[in-house]
Amino acid sequence: MDETMAIILGILVILVLAAAAWAFLRKRRSQELREQFGSEYQEAVRKHGDPARAEAELDGRRKRLAKLDIHPVPAPEQERFGQQWKTVQAKFVDAPAAAVTEAGQLVVQLMQAMGYPMGDFEQRAADISVDHPRVVEHYRAARGIAQANERGEASTEDLREAMVRYRELFEDLLQTGVKQQKEVVHG
Repeated sequence: MDETMAIILGILVILVLAAAAWAFLRKRRSQELREQFGSEYQEAVRKHGDPARAEAELDGRRKRLAKLDIHPVPAPEQERFGQQWKTVQAKFVDAPAAAVTEAGQLVVQLMQAMGYPMGDFEQRAADISVDHPRVVEHYRAARGIAQANERGEASTEDLREAMVRYRELFEDLLQTGVKQQKEVVHG
């Protein structure tokens, strides 16, 4: 084997190794995104029609959120928000439509207090999906029911479902703050 052939063979080996490393890293990144975003990963793939574009968007969400100052609300505010939720929930019995509207507003207030930007709904949902992928679908479903309610198209059972879904998101947001504060105190 002459020197030129050895160089060509060496270059081919390097290219094959580089391709294998790239494929491994891409597969690992995909797995990390699937694990982090859960069902939101599949929703992004459905929306974009291509896993690579969906992954780029999800990765962009992570980078965007990393630049923001998202933080738990202080304990007294957590208490206040918890009390407000109980008041809204109690209102459901007599005024379900109004309670759903107030629940949606309270979720937005909590997100704002935590530092989430208050852009359009889709941006808020995308931001929430980074740290709260398990409940972002609840947020979307509750908002859809709230919009149907505004059009007079939601039944009392629909409104009950919206309250349950808003509560899931609300509690997850509030619990994250409680967990983070405990880690700071005990960690």
